[in-house]
Amino acid sequence: MSWNYLLNAKKTNTPVIEILRYASKKTGGSTKNTNCKVKPKHRGWKVQDGHFVQTGHMLATQLTSRFHPGLNVGMGRNGTLFAITPGKVVVTCEKFEPNWDHTWVKRIYGGREQQTIFKKYFNVIPEPQHNRFKLVDEV
Repeated sequence: MSWNYLLNAKKTNTPVIEILRYASKKTGGSTKNTNCKVKPKHRGWKVQDGHFVQTGHMLATQLTSRFHPGLNVGMGRNGTLFAITPGKVVVTCEKFEPNWDHTWVKRIYGGREQQTIFKKYFNVIPEPQHNRFKLVDEV
């Protein structure tokens, strides 16, 4: 029974019925039965060291810059490393010399000025060509 019904009933002797409908459920949705199974992103190495790849093949996917592009390797906007030329994949661990004056380098590598920092680089070594060329003068 609504409050308006009681007020109107005291003023007049005839009952006035006003029907008010309230929502029985809120429209927010349930938080009890949420699906917590997030699809895996499968980040990491896609090609191992020593394998042969074609142009445009993905070598590694990453969220942060864990792997770095080397010879004949490009880096996408989302950090994906891909082969620029076809060839053999070689993964190397090389010494990294950052620019210590840069603010980003100070924030990431702060306190490691005296340490040697090593990074993993993906390189693609192209196949040697057939060497069957002849000069025009010799022909």
